[in-house]
Amino acid sequence: MKEQLIEEIQLKMLNHLSNEQLVLLRNALQEAFSKVEVSISDAPQKADKTPVEAFISAKRIEGCSEKTLKYYQSTIDALLTTLGKSAQQLTTEDLRDYLINYQRKRQSGKVTIDNIRRILSSFFSWLEDEDYIIKIPVRRIHKVKTAKVVKDTYTDEELELMRDNCRSVRDLAMIDLFASSGMRVGELVVLNREDINFSERECVVLGKGDKERMVYFDARTKLHLQDYLAERSDTNPALFVTLRAPHERLQIGGVESRLRNLGQQLNLQKVHPHKFRRTLATTAIDKGMPIEQVQQLLGHQKIDTTMHYAMVKQQNVKLAHRKYIG
Repeated sequence: MKEQLIEEIQLKMLNHLSNEQLVLLRNALQEAFSKVEVSISDAPQKADKTPVEAFISAKRIEGCSEKTLKYYQSTIDALLTTLGKSAQQLTTEDLRDYLINYQRKRQSGKVTIDNIRRILSSFFSWLEDEDYIIKIPVRRIHKVKTAKVVKDTYTDEELELMRDNCRSVRDLAMIDLFASSGMRVGELVVLNREDINFSERECVVLGKGDKERMVYFDARTKLHLQDYLAERSDTNPALFVTLRAPHERLQIGGVESRLRNLGQQLNLQKVHPHKFRRTLATTAIDKGMPIEQVQQLLGHQKIDTTMHYAMVKQQNVKLAHRKYIG
């Protein structure tokens, strides 16, 4: 009960005190309340949401996936539990020390640390907007500089090698759909047969944040999908099912495992679903597709995300220089 009263008093003083002063106020209240007994005569009321719970609810309304929300929750909870303070009490030095110790203890890379910083920045910015805090303690902690790693894409030879060595029509259709549409593995496994429009060679997928978008596939994919569906005898509405009875819907783990095994058989490095997506983006930009259209194709909210997926071949840079600059 004492802690609840202290929290309520702090919230009422948010607009009048700095974060440091709020900490001093809390310490003074704890010392004062330690000498008295506090009780309440009314029936207990249901406690309001904590700042973290309110933040997660706000992000859920914005359309963040449950996987993202879980990552946000665990990241923020780990911070508060480790430091033993409420979000309103944290200072810039607290956050710096936490990030340094986190990196040292777990031997984490710069990308991981910057991901944590980015989540905390979003959290504390939201707290400021909602008047939970006056100043954002993470504001003076700048983006962590990370080395730009050029991620691999599949070569045309590797794609053909995988197609030639598929042991089932299902796997061939799956690889073709990945390669020509650029859809995410999570989008592929929830597709149903009725979702495919063969005449227009397109389908609607449910992307991140439950946002629908149209994706397209080529003529080869159309033929292999039709061959696969024609040979099936099950009644499962799923587009892709397991090869063995009772032919249940194929899950993300099953897709990843099948591609990984195929890569090992062919001695190919890092065969996984997301690499098809990156390959498509790179190929599209390489052939002159405007970056805005690639962004739409992949379902990215920000064009910066699309640029991370795509690599421009140096030979094309050379040709473009000769064309535009001379």
